[in-house]
Amino acid sequence: MTNYNSLIRQAIPHCVTETDLTIGKKYRGKVRDTYDLGDQLLLVTTDRQSAFDRVLASVPFKGQVLNLTSAWWFEKTRHIIPNHVLGIPEPNRTLAKKCKVFPIEFVVRGYITGTTSTSLWTNYQKGVRNYCGHRLPEGLIKNQRLETPLITPTTKETEHDRPISPQEIIAEGLMSERDWAIASKAALELYHHGAQLAAKQGLILVDTKYEMGVDAEGQITLVDEIHTPDSSRYWLAESYEDRFKNQLEPENIDKEFLRLWFVEHCDPYRDAILPKPPEELIVTLSSRYIQLFEMITGQRFQFEGQVCAV
Repeated sequence: MTNYNSLIRQAIPHCVTETDLTIGKKYRGKVRDTYDLGDQLLLVTTDRQSAFDRVLASVPFKGQVLNLTSAWWFEKTRHIIPNHVLGIPEPNRTLAKKCKVFPIEFVVRGYITGTTSTSLWTNYQKGVRNYCGHRLPEGLIKNQRLETPLITPTTKETEHDRPISPQEIIAEGLMSERDWAIASKAALELYHHGAQLAAKQGLILVDTKYEMGVDAEGQITLVDEIHTPDSSRYWLAESYEDRFKNQLEPENIDKEFLRLWFVEHCDPYRDAILPKPPEELIVTLSSRYIQLFEMITGQRFQFEGQVCAV
């Protein structure tokens, strides 16, 4: 793997954390700034790093990596479901068609793991055996592969996402039965296809989330991002079996180790002020994001300088 640490370190003061474009109406998300252009949206992926439902840090080149990784995956999955991409005008920007987004995140899990309050392992440890409509067997071990991938949806809420079953989604009027059937089927197909392509590159696509909506023609459409290190968990396949047998955490190549650092140093859900992660942690995270982009796409990441979204 190419060592980009010096380039990353130089870019730390130039992270794109805020945008102020003079077009459309701006909506600020945890990571993306969205500009409403009428029948289209301009999505700017910043370098803000989120987890635990809040922004934790800024990571050099993260916005570019996420946007370009998504662009690659959107192209590779068009045969499964249409997506919102109209163009990629800059490495950290996507021009997208506007859709009415479902208030649901379609989370698909191939393994039982995680550290957040909605993770499968966290809930299983607490004794939960019926999760999002799935009956879980006794005796599961952390990081174990599930017999079959499970779709475990959550609501999209301001404070904390809420795990929810398909029956509750329909009963609460969040989606129609027809739309749920189409979207959930697509989510499982996207995960299976993603896992197959990742495996060819020596990666395990552990779990991921998708967002979908309905476009102007009434077609269910994939939006937001897909199979990025922000929305997905990846492990290195080569070492997984040995590490699992020896009860060691898998080698991850996503933001999980940053989550673990915050869990060890504070209560990221309750503490008003969070500690500042060490620079080395930020450099490592940026390097892993770039490594993942290169492994997945087979392309060399282009260091063209931070694209200032102003």
